[in-house]
Amino acid sequence: MKRLTRPMTKPQKHIVSLRGWLLTTFAILIAGSGGCSLLQNSTHPVQNDNSQDAPFVPADPDREPMLASSTPHGLSEFSATPLQEDVPFEPRTIRSLRQHSFTSEGSDSDASISPHGDTMVFASTRHNNAPDIYTKSVDGVAVTQLTADPAWDVQPVYSPDGMQIAFSSNRGGNWDIWVIDLKGRTPIQITDDPGDEVHPSWSPDGKRIVYSRLPPRGQWELWVTETSTSATRRFIGYGLFPTWSPMGDTIAFQRARSRGSQWFSIWTVQLEGGEPGYPTEVAASSEAALITPAWSPDGTRLVFASVGPSLVGSDPASLAAPQSDIFVVNINGSNKQKLTDGHSANFAPVWSGDGRVYFSTTRGGPETIWSVNPNDAAMDSHDAGSTADAPIIQDPPEISDVGLAKDA
Repeated sequence: MKRLTRPMTKPQKHIVSLRGWLLTTFAILIAGSGGCSLLQNSTHPVQNDNSQDAPFVPADPDREPMLASSTPHGLSEFSATPLQEDVPFEPRTIRSLRQHSFTSEGSDSDASISPHGDTMVFASTRHNNAPDIYTKSVDGVAVTQLTADPAWDVQPVYSPDGMQIAFSSNRGGNWDIWVIDLKGRTPIQITDDPGDEVHPSWSPDGKRIVYSRLPPRGQWELWVTETSTSATRRFIGYGLFPTWSPMGDTIAFQRARSRGSQWFSIWTVQLEGGEPGYPTEVAASSEAALITPAWSPDGTRLVFASVGPSLVGSDPASLAAPQSDIFVVNINGSNKQKLTDGHSANFAPVWSGDGRVYFSTTRGGPETIWSVNPNDAAMDSHDAGSTADAPIIQDPPEISDVGLAKDA
């Protein structure tokens, strides 16, 4: 498998995202910790984010966050992040937490919910070391395997009409965007060049896909291609994990800041006639990386993961897994709210049409897919010092309604 690497730089070092399958090393200035999942990169200063000057002009192309592989399993992303305890949020008690996938081996991640809300597609290593694409009923137990390639197949996402699935795969020698039908048949390669392309997201009309691209030498870029002809492509800026608004030509993504803490923050860019406008920073923190944004069904809010390590000592090898929680925020940056509360890793949130937020988490042991209803949350009036409920214990594979409780 092709490996993508780049050296670490000073204060920020490495964080590894938790989107599936791999264990990697998380390090910051005085500490680091392990996490499970899919894409990693160093945090480096990126472009000049002063949108009053010129949009998308990098100060140093060699200092943009990059896709790197630190384990035999491959993809990694994101950037180093310190503690997130100062990230403002409204304490909430979530009483609608549900588990939707169950596995005793491997892990499930990268969930995408069908437009009708009855099925989900996801990546899993439950049967193979390399992840494949699976589908299942949202409330069912049986799973159907859609791909069985020796390579990695990750980041599946339904088309707006629910008839196709786009995903990332390195089956062609490097990472490209592919599309299959609901039976896993008729694979179509959407991108094919020397760079690496990952994380596809469909436009509302299903005619275009936005994705992240890493050239052989350079920094992460955002590109849009037509699904009918990959020859028609357009560069729209720099960043990672783009996701298209369901209500128009606005794209959310993550991008590192070029000063101060240099953590990833959440941005949007509006396309007008296919051309990008100036980017808008929606959510940021000087003490945590804000990553992997996803839109609410009405396009008025964004959900994302906030990542920071659990520091327990000065020796990086002695540190626990990084803390990561799910937040929602209005598109204008107001009303930031925290949806998860625990020592487990909560990652890769996506919104379903019925308003629930699905995400990957290690709270049950192996990384699996759970969901919460962000509207079914209220201040805990019983204990002002607590934002966690005691869980109602149910054995899988039943879908369980549990309170939001910290993991042991």
